[in-house]
Amino acid sequence: MATKNQEHPAVAAVRASDTPKVKVACSDIDGILRGKYLHRDKFFGAADGGFGFCDVVFGWDSGDQCYDNTQVTGWQHGFPDALARIDLDTARHVPWDGGVPFFLGDFITADGGPYPVCPRQTLKRVLKRAQKLGLQAMCGLEFEWFNFLETPHSWAEKKGVGPTNLTPGMFGYSLLRMADNRLFFNALMDEMAAFGVPIEGLHTETGPGVYEAAITFSEALEAADRAILFKTGAKEIGKRFGIMPSFMAKWSAQYPGCSGHIHQSLSDGKRNLFYDAKDKRSMSKLFESYLAGQVACLMEFAPLF
Repeated sequence: MATKNQEHPAVAAVRASDTPKVKVACSDIDGILRGKYLHRDKFFGAADGGFGFCDVVFGWDSGDQCYDNTQVTGWQHGFPDALARIDLDTARHVPWDGGVPFFLGDFITADGGPYPVCPRQTLKRVLKRAQKLGLQAMCGLEFEWFNFLETPHSWAEKKGVGPTNLTPGMFGYSLLRMADNRLFFNALMDEMAAFGVPIEGLHTETGPGVYEAAITFSEALEAADRAILFKTGAKEIGKRFGIMPSFMAKWSAQYPGCSGHIHQSLSDGKRNLFYDAKDKRSMSKLFESYLAGQVACLMEFAPLF
C-alpha cells in the first residue's frame, strides 16, 4: 500500500525493471476476463488516474454479440470508454507470458465511485456490508472442467459440434490419465502457483478429459480474483499443448456437467463463526441463518449455476 509520499511497491517494481509493458485486465458482465497490454509509460499514468476501457464489455455476451434493450450501455450510447482503475495490490507476473507484470482493475464512474455493474465492485459492496457487521467472508473455489484436443481454428471448422476429448473414458482420480498429459498437468499446478493462484489439489474427474482443481481458500475478494485468473490461465496454458479447456456447465447430455463449488465461511479474523462445538451438528446460529438465507434465495442464485 502506498502513502502520499511513497510510491506503491508494485509501481516501484515496474519502474525498476526493464519491462517494456504490463498486462491489465478487468471482468466483463459475464465474469470473463478482458484485458490488454499497456506500454510502461502508459501504465505509470494509469496507476495514478486510471485508463480507458470500452464499456461494450457490459453490453455483449461471451461471443461478443451485443445485447438488445440495454440501459447501462448500448448502441444508443455509442459504447464509449469507461474508466478502469488498476488495483495495484493485485500485482503478479505471468509465468507463461515471459513474466510480464499483471494487474487486475475495477471500473469506476467519472467521479471515482464504483461502476454500478462491475462484478468486482459489486462483490466489494457486499463485503463492505459484511465488514460493518464485523464479519470477514472466506471462500475456497473448486472447478471441474473438460479438456479438448482442439484449437480455435479446428473448433470453428467443427462449428461447435463433436470436440475431441483429451482422454477417453470415465476415469476419475486416475494416476494413469494424469500421466497421459503430464506436461500440461504439471504446468497447471506449478505455473498457477507462480501466478499467485495456488492449487491445493489437482486430479482427473469422472468423464473423458475431465480435471478438477481445488484453489487454496482465502478472503472472498482474493478468492474471486483467483477464480477468474484460474479459468483464463488454464486456457492460456492449454494453448501451449494444443489443449482447449472448457468450463461450460453442460456441453453434452451424454456426460456429467462441469461442476463448481464455492466453499464459504464467516470469520471475525480469528475464528470460524460457522462452528459451534456445543451444537449437535457443530453449526452456529449464524451458520443456520446464513444457510437459510441461501435456501431462500436459491432461485435467484440459479442462473449462476
